[in-house]
Amino acid sequence: MGMSGDSIYREIILDHYQNPRHRGTLDPHDYSYEDSNPLCGDEVRIDARVKDDVISEIAFTGQGCAISQASASILMELAHGKTLDEVKAIDKEELLDEIGIELSPARLKCALLSLKVLKAALYGIDHANEELDEI
Repeated sequence: MGMSGDSIYREIILDHYQNPRHRGTLDPHDYSYEDSNPLCGDEVRIDARVKDDVISEIAFTGQGCAISQASASILMELAHGKTLDEVKAIDKEELLDEIGIELSPARLKCALLSLKVLKAALYGIDHANEELDEI
């Protein structure tokens, strides 16, 4: 991708970082999980409510670098209003496509933390680790 395309995605990341979508907690919730990336200190918690097998509400809290927090915000937009099966089908390529810029291996872990947390909430932690371990 050219320089201008890259800068558009950087602006999107900055916007999601500065103005996160679906930020907060849900109590009560049907699903909740939190995890961190000890290498850089990123933390993400995701809460979700499900009605008729659809994510009716979803929210995240956390702290960390712009990539981890923007990625969580982008993922909330991807997941909101989808069925559980559709959300379970979101893979790392889809999320990375939405982020839109090349990331170093260390930054990949930042970008994918929220996906790992969401999968852990919906499936249980073992499946989430299996799916994302190939990073």
